[in-house]
Amino acid sequence: MAVASTAPAPFRRPDGLAVNPSDVVRSQVMSVDTEAKLLRAKNRLYVLCQLVGWGGLTGLNLYYLQAAKGETSVSGRDPLVDKAVFVMVMLQGLLISHYLRLLIHRRGWKQLGWAALLPRVLGMSFFASLLWTAVGFGYLYLVLQFPWTSKFSPVPALLVTTINGALVLGGWFCVYFIYHTFERLRQMQIEQLRLATSVKEAELRALKSQVNPHFLFNSLNSLRALIDEDAPKARESVTRLANMLRYSLQSGQQETVPLEEELRIVEDYLALELIRHESRLRVRWAVTDDARARLVPPMLLQTLVENAVKYGISTRREGGEVVITASIEADNLHIGVTNPGEVTAPASDAAARAGSSTGVGLRNASERLKLLFGDKARLTLAAEPAGCVTAHVLIPLKPAK
Repeated sequence: MAVASTAPAPFRRPDGLAVNPSDVVRSQVMSVDTEAKLLRAKNRLYVLCQLVGWGGLTGLNLYYLQAAKGETSVSGRDPLVDKAVFVMVMLQGLLISHYLRLLIHRRGWKQLGWAALLPRVLGMSFFASLLWTAVGFGYLYLVLQFPWTSKFSPVPALLVTTINGALVLGGWFCVYFIYHTFERLRQMQIEQLRLATSVKEAELRALKSQVNPHFLFNSLNSLRALIDEDAPKARESVTRLANMLRYSLQSGQQETVPLEEELRIVEDYLALELIRHESRLRVRWAVTDDARARLVPPMLLQTLVENAVKYGISTRREGGEVVITASIEADNLHIGVTNPGEVTAPASDAAARAGSSTGVGLRNASERLKLLFGDKARLTLAAEPAGCVTAHVLIPLKPAK
């Protein structure tokens, strides 16, 4: 009835429980207001783009103005005055574009499609440019009383200036809405990723809720068979079952746990099964030290070992040997559970739903692996070595940072 094992005996607390609550890996939740940080970053980017855009346009026009007029002014004014006037006009454009942004936000134009947005942009560019021209010309020629020195009459000059201003503001609108189009696409991608994550988390919780009752009911059946036969062994079984229940409750909040914790709880499970099967059950361990700290889904190894005992040992009068291996090869964690038997498909859908050896337990374990570690992780059943079935788990390891 002894277990042939190369694994050291698990540490036992004074109350007889194998798993210490502090041993369970807990995730740290960071509460960071990412939305506020993102909003501040976007506002800083807006201010920077406004300053660079209007400042660059002002500097470029001042350069051409200086190159075209030299040191004398066609208007008859001091060239420095003409430059100051032009800077004032550009500052007016900056203020107008800034308040246009507030109007766009208030009226919800950023949520409109191009068909509805285009006429609004054209109309707003024209009217904003008309306002820009009226304020500029009014301040210069009505308030400051500058003399009209242009060879063109005021009306054509106002029209040309308005068209130029509309082109400048139209370009501003294009840059602004193109940026927000990409921003909306980015937000849509983020929402899709959040939705996919929520779906995966919901699926994972559902799969966990199917695994835990499965292991619990089988353990209770083992305990029920011992109560009338041997009270001391029943008390020992209660202690080991308490170990398993505590581990199940603690690890149920975790997506992954160290393999070492899985090994401890499997030892408790096998001790329960050894009391029932006696010498019919033999266990051999081959677990490397570097594999013990690797992360695996909770109850994964327990599910595989329970499946091996239920379908490889319980169904044979002579029993057999269960071999549990774990090692790291080529940046992958390999876990194997081998038991006597054959790989057979369930006789019917009802048999699969009832929990045949290729039924719900292993399917759930396979789905959990894919949800947590991606498509490279897998669980396979193979008829090897001869006369045996091996459940093999491959978990890719992330490269060390």
